[in-house]
This record gives sequence, C-alpha cells and structure tokens, in this order.
Amino acid sequence: MTQHFKYLRTIRANLLKASDNLSLEELNKIPQGFNNNMIWNLGHIVSTYNNLIYKLSGLPGHVDPSFVQRYQKGSAPDPKTPVGQADVDYIKNSITQFVDLTEDDYESGAFDSFKEYQTSFGVILQSVEDAIIFNNVHEGLHLGYTMALKKAVRA
Repeated sequence: MTQHFKYLRTIRANLLKASDNLSLEELNKIPQGFNNNMIWNLGHIVSTYNNLIYKLSGLPGHVDPSFVQRYQKGSAPDPKTPVGQADVDYIKNSITQFVDLTEDDYESGAFDSFKEYQTSFGVILQSVEDAIIFNNVHEGLHLGYTMALKKAVRA
C-alpha cells in the first residue's frame, strides 16, 4: 500500500498547487457552467476520504461530522455563504496531514473491519485497501475538475 499512499500525496500536492495564489474570492467563485467551486472540491476530497476509508471501516476518522456533511457527496457550496479563511486553512492542512495519519493507522492495523460499498462509479469496495486505491481515482477526478475551475476563475 506504500505506493498508493505515495500516489495520494502526489495527487494532493497537485491539488494544493492548483489552489495556490488564489484569493478567497477566487476559491469561492462558482464560474458559469459549473456547479461548485475550488474550495468545495478540496473540502469534498477530505470529506469523501474520511467516509470511504474510516466510516466504512467503522472508525470515526479525523474529520468533524459537521464538516463531512457540508462537503459530502450530494452537497454543494452555498453562494450566499462563502467559505472563510479559517476553513480554507483547515482544509489545506487536512489535505496534507491526514495522509500521514491514515498511513500510520493502516500500518498499526486499525482497519480490521470494512463494510462493503458500491461507489457511484459502479466499483464495489470490499476492503480498506480497495477504498484507499479507489480514493486515488476519486481525487484524480477532482484534480482535473479543480484545474478546469482554476482556468474558468482566472479567465
């Protein structure tokens, strides 16, 4: 699994790079033709990661449940309530810190059960290893989406 954690760190470094040098206003902007914004995508990967890896393993994870609800599958940013700098900082810190925490949890054997789950991609996850691998696919999708959002925001 070491290689999959390495890929995840690379994906997340690219996600952070895509959001670098964007103002709070740009991170919150929902460009015409899009349903969400840059910061929602970053929050969404933190939320989904927690659900796929920890919740399906019967563990609480490292993310507050109210945060998970704001960014989970099916949610959307509220244009009337932009995300503030404190939340942006939390999201960006979570993106880097949680991979190490999860790798430590994995290596210590914390993931001893898993509830099978079919993703919206049609993939059936049967183990935490499946979830970690699939999560990279999910985050790669959102990396592409954030790159498109950045172009649209800066256009």
